[in-house]
Amino acid sequence: MALAKGAGYTILVTIASIGAGLAIGLLMAVLSRLQWKPVALFLAVYLYVFRSVPVLVLLFIVFFGLPGIGIRIPPFTSMVLSLGLVSGAYLAEIFRGAMSAVDQDEILAAEAMGMNRIQSFLYIILPQMFRMSIPGMINEFTSVLKYTPFAYTVGIPEIMKEAMSLAAVTLRGVEIYLAVGIIYFVIYKLFVMFFMVLEKKFRIPGLAAG
Repeated sequence: MALAKGAGYTILVTIASIGAGLAIGLLMAVLSRLQWKPVALFLAVYLYVFRSVPVLVLLFIVFFGLPGIGIRIPPFTSMVLSLGLVSGAYLAEIFRGAMSAVDQDEILAAEAMGMNRIQSFLYIILPQMFRMSIPGMINEFTSVLKYTPFAYTVGIPEIMKEAMSLAAVTLRGVEIYLAVGIIYFVIYKLFVMFFMVLEKKFRIPGLAAG
């Protein structure tokens, strides 16, 4: 079925974009701890730009604009890169706030036990940052899912592109787009359930759920 095939592409784009956003956001959050002026300036510009530019505009720049200077990026990569850069900008702020919330006494205790900065980051800061970031991550990942329909603009046969093709052929737009809405809701619910399981698994003992 065309819609099922399109849903598969939608899920694939969502997962890949989430992965890209996580990697970029974590990298930006780690760099923010260096407290080096050139890095701080770069991060400020990155966050300002990619939290301001609409995803669709960025996608068009990457897919349609870059070939003008000799850089051609495939449709799927263009979509994942665009969504990953935007999502990474928001996740960087989420991660940075969570890092700041880690008790400094725990970090000092880890250093007193002989841990170096890398070890204290990996074993003390990172696990707690992840736990405290999960609610914000859930919100950001659902936003990523809502941006995936833009993939049809660069030729990716995700669910919206398949729905438009079906509607044009069958002239049954109401039923088709209603089915699309239901499929998106199911995908959204599955993602939320998955991350809620993660939140429950990694929740800090004694900390009430928000």
